[in-house]
Amino acid sequence: MTTENPRWFTSSYSENGGQCVQVATNLAAPRGLVPIRDSKNPHGPVLDLPAHAFTTFVAEVKTGQFDTA
Repeated sequence: MTTENPRWFTSSYSENGGQCVQVATNLAAPRGLVPIRDSKNPHGPVLDLPAHAFTTFVAEVKTGQFDTA
């Protein structure tokens, strides 16, 4: 079992008035998870996504899969 702690990262695109999420991608390899949290509530709940699901989500965002316009 790994004892590595999450290293939280906020995207450089998050200059939008605080409506941000943070991710800890450093846990993808050792644990197979990518924790996600609300940057405004760092002591609040954390959503642990399987690394493959997070990778798929990011790839689909980049290709516009979730565009509604």
